[in-house]
Amino acid sequence: MKEQFLDNMDLERERGITIKLQAARMRYIMNNEPYCLNLIDTPGHVDFSYEVSRSLAACEGALLVVDASQGVEAQTLANVYLALENDLEIIPVLNKIDLPGAEPDRVAQEIEEIIGMDCSNAIRCSAKEGIGITEILDAIVTKVPPPQDTAKSPLRALIFDSYYDPYRGVIVYFRVVDGSIKKGEKICFMASGKEYVADEIGVLSPNQMQVNELYAGEVGYLSASIRSVADARVGDTITHSSKRAERALPGYSEATPMVFCGLFPIDADQFEELRDALEKLQLNDAALKFEPESSSAMGFGFRCGFLGLLHMEIVQERLEREYNLNLIITAPSVVYHVNLADGETVECSNPSLLPEPGKRRSIEEPYVKIEMLTPKEYIGPIMELGQERRGEFKEMNFITENRASVVYELPLAEMVGDFFDQLKSRSKGYASMEYSLIGYRESNLVKLDIQINGDPVEALSTIVHRDKAYSVGRALTQKLKELIPRQMFRVPIQACIGAKVIASEALSAIRKDVLSKCYGGDISRKKKLLKKQAEGKKRMKAIGRVDVPQEAFMAVLKLEKEVL
Repeated sequence: MKEQFLDNMDLERERGITIKLQAARMRYIMNNEPYCLNLIDTPGHVDFSYEVSRSLAACEGALLVVDASQGVEAQTLANVYLALENDLEIIPVLNKIDLPGAEPDRVAQEIEEIIGMDCSNAIRCSAKEGIGITEILDAIVTKVPPPQDTAKSPLRALIFDSYYDPYRGVIVYFRVVDGSIKKGEKICFMASGKEYVADEIGVLSPNQMQVNELYAGEVGYLSASIRSVADARVGDTITHSSKRAERALPGYSEATPMVFCGLFPIDADQFEELRDALEKLQLNDAALKFEPESSSAMGFGFRCGFLGLLHMEIVQERLEREYNLNLIITAPSVVYHVNLADGETVECSNPSLLPEPGKRRSIEEPYVKIEMLTPKEYIGPIMELGQERRGEFKEMNFITENRASVVYELPLAEMVGDFFDQLKSRSKGYASMEYSLIGYRESNLVKLDIQINGDPVEALSTIVHRDKAYSVGRALTQKLKELIPRQMFRVPIQACIGAKVIASEALSAIRKDVLSKCYGGDISRKKKLLKKQAEGKKRMKAIGRVDVPQEAFMAVLKLEKEVL
């Protein structure tokens, strides 16, 4: 045993956050009667809300755990609304009451005021000290309704999670909704239509423990030597292949990615390995989307969609750690809607695929409604941050006398940079945020191209707002000047919007001292030598190519993440 036993991924332990939902089953005896509790621990961060919504669809009740020192955070609200949508019984719990800064009475009042839940009998506990644990388990047994007894109906089981085991193939976690499933029975996945034999079924307590049969209401795992990752998707329904259910379970709505970036292997030979790794990771993380992409600078790779920046960072780290890949990641971007002159609308998430200025009428970008909860002393810096990011102030409410909720509408592109980091640093870590997509709006956006020696470098082009184009262009050209090695000829580095150059730097040529042999002598002799050298440089410039080193791409991508 170790602390935070269910956070079994290295990344989770290092960062102190939950990334993956974890299921566990426990036996509990209350009033001399044994009960079986199936529990799921879900992440709290807004980027992993898809994990939360999937878990809630498989449950009957939820514990709302609020930190007694921090109080209600933005993500608390988001998750409560998800639970209410699923008609779950919610039990409020105040955790960490052993901390010196804990104020359980204030927090209970906050929950009542903000969420509107009755907290007069909220359970006060400390997981670290073991206070209030039996009260929580008793409350689960008494308040949460038991699953309905439908063991006689045809089998229907909902897949809520899965992962890939190199020895046993795909392992599926499911909840039996109707009927029962036995070891060795032939089963069918309703969405893909594939049939398999259930070689092994069991329960998670919390390690896998084999059993012979699972009934309606129980949660377990299933191994059936499933080789293909696509056969057992999360949200699919399992039924018997002989006695099939008439209707599949509703399953889950598809996750819509908000942030996109390119993933390229540093070593081009690893492209196939990257594809396999992404497919296996997608099994474990259903919100990940990807499609192949090629770039003149980086070679072959994938364009991946994520739910947010933390999600992107975690996926990158998992690919590098779990699958031993070395990756280059391009600056994150969002999906733009481009209205063409002929009345058509196309989606574009890659700056290099943006239609020509003559063909497009306007560009629309996604806007998000962002709600920031903050102690009142940090309202000023947070509003300043919202204004800097082209935000539109909507409203401000004082939830309690010391905490305020500030609502802004701002472009998603402004948020995918370092918005979250800035929010935390300006509020000393106290503010929290929650955002949701509200639709597309027309903006004055332009494509910023970088030209090196007159040739455009597609990999470095970005879509920016016209007001920010100059500062981004200036920063990129200055950085490239430091990074590109000097050539035998002068190399201009330009940031352009269409044909108009808005920022420019130049690398001066490496020159041989042709006048070293002239000591004294006539000026015309020197001029002749210099003219001859200049002609040579001119000829070189006409046929010369500048290779941008990989380090320059890496550094510029890093800079784009900071500047945009």
